[in-house]
Amino acid sequence: MPEVQIEIGGRVFEVACQDGEQHFLRAAAQMVDEQARVLVGQAGRIPEARMLLMSGLMLADKTAGLEDQLRDAEAKIAAREKEIQALHEAPKAEPAKVEVPTIPEEVTQTLAEMAARAESLADLVEEKAAG
Repeated sequence: MPEVQIEIGGRVFEVACQDGEQHFLRAAAQMVDEQARVLVGQAGRIPEARMLLMSGLMLADKTAGLEDQLRDAEAKIAAREKEIQALHEAPKAEPAKVEVPTIPEEVTQTLAEMAARAESLADLVEEKAAG
């Protein structure tokens, strides 16, 4: 079991850990050290046990805040997933029907008669102009 030397609040500690976990121990020690340095910066020299206790409590407070944020984010994700599922399960919308107005038959017949008369008049005019 390897021994790792860590520094917290300006004090050096020897800590044993499982082989291969040295990196995690150093990262955790660095987090505690950051909190301890804040305490030492504010209060000056404080007893080791109090420094470690307060640093741990400060980290626990940050962790609790992050856990609250995580729960909120997970709740939002779950709500969005339910919305997505509901949209997937919703019946498909009917395609929009486009209605094209049709011209009534009698209007079509009247226009055809008018066109025929116009053509007849045009023919008549051409005959008189030629003759």
